[in-house]
Amino acid sequence: MTSSELRPRQDAAASLRLLSEGELTLEGRLVDASNATLRGIVTLDGATAHCVYKPVRGERPLWDFPDGTLAGREVSAYLVSQATGWDLVPPTVLRDGPFGPGSCQLWIDEPEDAEPLVGFVPAETVPPRWFPVAAARDDDGAAYALAHADDPRLARLAVLDAVINNADRKGGHVLVGPDDRIYGVDHGVCFHVEEKLRTVLWGWAGRRLPPDAVEMLDGLAGQLTGALGDELAEHLAISEVAEVAARVDRLRETGRFPLPPEEWPAMPWPPM
Repeated sequence: MTSSELRPRQDAAASLRLLSEGELTLEGRLVDASNATLRGIVTLDGATAHCVYKPVRGERPLWDFPDGTLAGREVSAYLVSQATGWDLVPPTVLRDGPFGPGSCQLWIDEPEDAEPLVGFVPAETVPPRWFPVAAARDDDGAAYALAHADDPRLARLAVLDAVINNADRKGGHVLVGPDDRIYGVDHGVCFHVEEKLRTVLWGWAGRRLPPDAVEMLDGLAGQLTGALGDELAEHLAISEVAEVAARVDRLRETGRFPLPPEEWPAMPWPPM
């Protein structure tokens, strides 16, 4: 099996076993990432896949997140994604690697002809069924809009971000996989106990949640009091796990997408 044959929608158990137990060989560093982010290859019993390895020792200290916890937050985002049934985060594990323990996530190859769902577009020609969420100008002063598609796949990702309190949903963290599914990546700064939602996906702000999201949240609430809560507690503080449940309850109570905060920046920087 080659890396092109192994896709996230295939047997999740096989993907997780490959990522956890496979021999990890590094190819190079992704230089645009703020923390040490390394592309590698995992191989096990003839199966091979590309992956992203983020060692704990390469995490940049942050004033608002405890040192050494970002890898566990990456894994926690995957666990919640799996519990939703929406499979929005590629398979992710915590494992030992060439630079010590870290998160290891299946690499997503975007097809060359994949249509972007988030980006800067000329302000006068925002595509139909796109939401403009911020205004901008280029170096020549031309007006642009940061916008995203009114796509139900993106709406699901926006709900997940609200649940996990994602403080860094950049447009570049939204990938279209070869199976035409949407994947969110880079979840190291999620699950804070304080509200820190920063995202480019504000197009649905204040709107009613779709029925599938309401149903999902009802099911997620039950899972958080059982096995899912126990799994998250292996990577997060007890107070952080409790806040996940509290956010789920608030979303169920309001039945609406959250509004942008007024006390802190609503957009990550850079937004893409």
